Amino acid sequence: MISLTSPVRTAAHSWPAGAKLAALCVATVVLFSVQKIGWHLAFMTATALLYALPGRVFFRSGMVRLWGLWPFVALIFVWHVITHDVATGAAICFRMVTAVGLANLVTMTTRLSDMMDVVRVLLSPLNRFGLQSHRIELAMALVIRFTPVLALKGQALVAAWRARSPKRPGWRIIIPFAVLAIDDAEHVAEALRARGGVSR
Repeated sequence: MISLTSPVRTAAHSWPAGAKLAALCVATVVLFSVQKIGWHLAFMTATALLYALPGRVFFRSGMVRLWGLWPFVALIFVWHVITHDVATGAAICFRMVTAVGLANLVTMTTRLSDMMDVVRVLLSPLNRFGLQSHRIELAMALVIRFTPVLALKGQALVAAWRARSPKRPGWRIIIPFAVLAIDDAEHVAEALRARGGVSR
């Protein structure tokens, strides 16, 4: 597993995780409340500036993580071009890039343990109803940790396919990718069992 935090230390690293997550929630509400494309372009530009402020290394690292969005952005925009609603499509694309970009900023500048501490506090009232919140915390942590790992393995499968065949991989890598994901899940499950599982 790999860390999602930034390779560059910034001032935002010292800010409380709860405050950053709360600000992200407010920003997301604002993004979905505004409809005018001009505002969304301004929001996306401001987000890009936030990435640029800590320097080139931070900016490049953030853009690499956001690059995976381009197929979804392209698909949405092309669909709205076909349906003759370019303005709406552009606004949706700007909103998506900005929202994910801000979430990525929080992830890059916040340790996973700090985010889990916030989740623990938020879920603690549910313990009174018999819900084991520590299981949810573990599940969330595993999803956050393994998502980029699986993405990298998917890219490696595509690269391996292209090195052996001129055809596009398409659906052909779905089964190998699923096998890799299941294999990783089994390894993690075995490691958890070896450490006593998740029961308290």
